[in-house]
Amino acid sequence: MSTSPPAPAPERAPAHPRALEPVTLVVTVLLSVLGAVIGLVLITTLGIAPNTSVIGALIAMLIGRVSFAALARMRDPQRQNLVQSAISGSTFAAANSLVTPIAVPFLLGRPGLVWPMLGGAVIGLAVDSWVLYRVFDSRLLPASAAWPAGIAAAETIKAGDEGGRKAKLLGLSAVVGFVGSLFKLPMSAAGVAFLGNIWALLMFGVGLLVAQYAPGLFDVDLAADHVPHGVMIGAGLVALVQAVLLMRDRKGAGRGGKRGAGQPRPADREDGPAPAPASGAAGQDGTAAGSAFAPGTRTVDTRRLRRGLLEGLALFLVGAMLIALTGGVVSDMGGIGLVGWVLLAGVAALVHQLIVGLAAMHSGWFPAFAVTLIFLILGLVLGIPMVPLALLVGYAASTGPAFADVGFDFKAGWLLRKGALPWQPYEMAGRRQQYIAQLVGFAVAILVVVVTWKPFFEDGRVPPVAQVYVDTIKAGLTDSHALTMMALWAIPGALIQLLGGSSRQMGVLLATGLLVATPQAGWLVLAALAVRIGYSRWKTRGGRAAEDTQPQTDADNDLALVGAGLVAGSSLNDVSQIYKAV
Repeated sequence: MSTSPPAPAPERAPAHPRALEPVTLVVTVLLSVLGAVIGLVLITTLGIAPNTSVIGALIAMLIGRVSFAALARMRDPQRQNLVQSAISGSTFAAANSLVTPIAVPFLLGRPGLVWPMLGGAVIGLAVDSWVLYRVFDSRLLPASAAWPAGIAAAETIKAGDEGGRKAKLLGLSAVVGFVGSLFKLPMSAAGVAFLGNIWALLMFGVGLLVAQYAPGLFDVDLAADHVPHGVMIGAGLVALVQAVLLMRDRKGAGRGGKRGAGQPRPADREDGPAPAPASGAAGQDGTAAGSAFAPGTRTVDTRRLRRGLLEGLALFLVGAMLIALTGGVVSDMGGIGLVGWVLLAGVAALVHQLIVGLAAMHSGWFPAFAVTLIFLILGLVLGIPMVPLALLVGYAASTGPAFADVGFDFKAGWLLRKGALPWQPYEMAGRRQQYIAQLVGFAVAILVVVVTWKPFFEDGRVPPVAQVYVDTIKAGLTDSHALTMMALWAIPGALIQLLGGSSRQMGVLLATGLLVATPQAGWLVLAALAVRIGYSRWKTRGGRAAEDTQPQTDADNDLALVGAGLVAGSSLNDVSQIYKAV
């Protein structure tokens, strides 16, 4: 009598290193202090907030080379990823999400409002990161998108772990990026051109070139005429509509669609086949727990995307209400005005984080200052009093950068975990540990800011962008010219965004280029795109068959290393500027 062999036991996901392990936690806290201090010093002196994730990854690698048994655990790329997530989080939290908002009421001559504003900024930071954690790798913010700084961090960690040709190519590119940055060339712009969506980056480059040459060729001041802001408003409004449309569940889930008892919800997919189950165990969102990574598979479905954004809006509204109560908005705006202020502040915080996040996802640049300025101008148009307007601007400014930075770090982790088996349980566990590491970095940043903001501000060291906000608030709108120009230029911005669709974000990236306006960056972006296209064609020209994708894969890997190296070198140069500020 024959018997069939027993079915294999479901494969269990390997345990991901924990962010709160003693050794990892100690290294994380120490490097987070370093990141927060670097961010605080540079934002208040040079006006920049460098990406310190590469620094964190390199230090973690060096620590892992120490022969002491406990420290040797840092050789694990996943632990290095946790550390780099924390240090970059602490840097952007201290510089962009905390110090910049609280400087606004201080410069306005209302130091008593610093603490209420700090409380609101902490809420904005917390909700910012929570929303990204909930919606990362959805149709709106897919892990497969560029997130250039995340690729740079991941490739740095992988090169350090694997060595060989990959390490040499990355190291050479990093040297080129560092040396180019010494000569004031925006090498990070060239780096992201090797990593992102070609159409999005093409519009980014066009925007940079227009911003650089239009004033001389046409004798026009784009910033004074609010042309970039108008383009961003039009593109941003269309991008928000596109985001809402992406929140619809095309398969019917969440719209009354029914499933049988125990039937898993289907995972959202971009393309490609469903991953073949290795053991038959069902994982989250319907993906087989024993499966390998498959291109096009997302870990966040439409229902969670919709819920995450609605949760974020609700929490932002709660934060706005707390600021209104503790910051004295009630005394300046009673009744309907107060309700309107709370609604505007909550919506502004959510819109600000989405626009900044979408721009950062494709280009690696986030125009937080410019988008905040748009809401400032809107507040002036609506006639919001000075103090409530300052608090509105500070609250909006607290969101966005951390949202983008968490996306960069999750992208790095996603790349490092793609080879795990089973993939999805390990990916979700790793993402959760990264989020915990980020929270540790945020906590350290909050403590550093609480201790240092007063001596810094009293010494005259404040973020330059905060001074621009305050000067704009005090000056007000002398005529309707700004409003007219923004309304006029919103039309082409909306049309370009609509033409490119949500996957390319062409309008948002064009506006980002116009707003960033970094000299020579446009030429570097376009040159890098030309090299990218030319190298890909040269690499694939000798392909053995039309369906053979290996040449293109090799080309993509080489280009990713070059781009990551350029971004890493530029980031190292930014961090090295600390000597100018101390």
